[in-house]
Amino acid sequence: RASSGEESPQSSPERAKILRRAVRSGAQPFRLLLTQRPACRPRFLPNVAAILPQKRPFSAPAEAKNSSLNHSHSATPEKMATYDYDLLIIGGGSGGLACSKEAAALGARVAVCDFVTPSAQGTTWGLGGTCVNVGCIPKKLMHQATLVAEYAEDAKSYGWKFAGDGSKTHDWETMVNNIQDHICSLNFRYRTELREKSVKYLNSLARFVDAHTVELTDKKGNTSTCTADKIVVATGGRPKYLGLPNEKECCITSDDLFSLQKAPGKTLVVGASYVALECAGFLSGLGYDATVMMRSIPLRGFDQQCAEHICTYMQTHGTRFIRGVIPSAIEKLDSGKIKVSWKPTAGEGEMASDEYDTVLIAIGRYALTDECNAAAAGIETHPSSKKIVGKGIGIGGTEQSSVENVFAIGDVLHGYDELTPVAIRAGVLLARRLFGGSDKQMDYAHVPTTVFTPVEYGCVGLAEEDAIAKYGEDDIEVYHTAFKPLELTVPQRGDNACYAKVICSLSDKKRIVGMHILGWHCGEIIQGFAIGLKLKATMDDLEDLVGIHPTAAEIFTTLKITKRSGGDYMSAGC
Repeated sequence: RASSGEESPQSSPERAKILRRAVRSGAQPFRLLLTQRPACRPRFLPNVAAILPQKRPFSAPAEAKNSSLNHSHSATPEKMATYDYDLLIIGGGSGGLACSKEAAALGARVAVCDFVTPSAQGTTWGLGGTCVNVGCIPKKLMHQATLVAEYAEDAKSYGWKFAGDGSKTHDWETMVNNIQDHICSLNFRYRTELREKSVKYLNSLARFVDAHTVELTDKKGNTSTCTADKIVVATGGRPKYLGLPNEKECCITSDDLFSLQKAPGKTLVVGASYVALECAGFLSGLGYDATVMMRSIPLRGFDQQCAEHICTYMQTHGTRFIRGVIPSAIEKLDSGKIKVSWKPTAGEGEMASDEYDTVLIAIGRYALTDECNAAAAGIETHPSSKKIVGKGIGIGGTEQSSVENVFAIGDVLHGYDELTPVAIRAGVLLARRLFGGSDKQMDYAHVPTTVFTPVEYGCVGLAEEDAIAKYGEDDIEVYHTAFKPLELTVPQRGDNACYAKVICSLSDKKRIVGMHILGWHCGEIIQGFAIGLKLKATMDDLEDLVGIHPTAAEIFTTLKITKRSGGDYMSAGC
């Protein structure tokens, strides 16, 4: 607009939308500087050095320097003459970007292909993948919005006074626009980082032609091909649908929720995944009527005692639950409402229905291996998940596909945690093995994670059910307690809302095999304790650890009551 002499829009939201469209349409960095709003310049303006590609000296990691591996996968003049790139990465999410930058720093010629097929509602986004655009980042920020509301209410007990009647109202559009502004800045930063690292960014849909060749289709439908010596598939996944008529016209998924311009109103969340419970949790916290519909158990794969604790807490704080049912029909009414009918999961019982403003489907995700035509390269995928099967051999290790020069990282790899930090670490280590002579493999054991429900859930290691299945019930000792953090004593809420559990193997010197905590800031807590499991810490080590008082984390250092004893684990005070 500045270059054409047009007047810039006066309203901040409109200017912000122009910037978001520019980033997602693939505008070059210098053009973006002309379209962004002046108020955001310090926020989005990159360092000039980050825009221009530079060659920088690189010091290989210690394990790469000391490796005795044959560097047969390193780029050679012959390979450089044969292929367009040494490494082509399909997918510009966290894992793909991390792998690309590490490989480029090691001297490889690298390209990243990233293209977002619009959702059924037409939603699309910029470079950075699910986590940044429609996952972890906006989810955590919307979760934070609910915490801010709780803090504001608690503030009255701590002596803060508010003008008027002290009531709270929430503006959905303001929250969404500000979160999208932040995401837009991340999209912009990733593009400039690729440019700085001399990684070629191809905003095109990539589909395998053979093991070394992909066909690229840009947003205008233009096609071309490119070749690479090695290819990493890092496509992640997209939300599943139920398979019912009208659902794609009537329903949204997590692809759409975080950029929804209109407040969702009365919302039905279908599913019991962590995405479902997190979204229902922050919608309830923001004051919307939210209902979770689940066919069986919540948080499958997580500790079920902790999962049920979350559901109970959410239910007492306004979230409704309909359990043991599945949707049978979805239709849009003349009023604009969406009517959902459901039936018992078991197939017998009464049908029921209700009307909603928004229906969010969060029943899981599917891998994008068909979309990238993995079969054309001969890549083996799992018959159920459609994810790429890692062979655990050769330089690729766990990430090695059935095709020698093709690898998989992140959510598209079958059988491993679908977590952003896992994809990032796996991508970096894979790049070092391929181009730096390293032999260090990714360790997928003892990966910590947190579910950002209204009462947060942090865990690392085995769930209690899995520990019993692995070691036997007689070999497992479970130390646990409910507690109330000090911060909630003054506002007089949250009695025994928090819970901590440590699971040990008795036959292995009470080695800790699982740690679980429910409360607030649990991600910050469990991140620190995760190193203990990797170092094979025991319950004695935990008891010898001096806690920081008064904190929620110190609860792990004071656990005395075991489930086997049958003692009362409810807390009496700080």
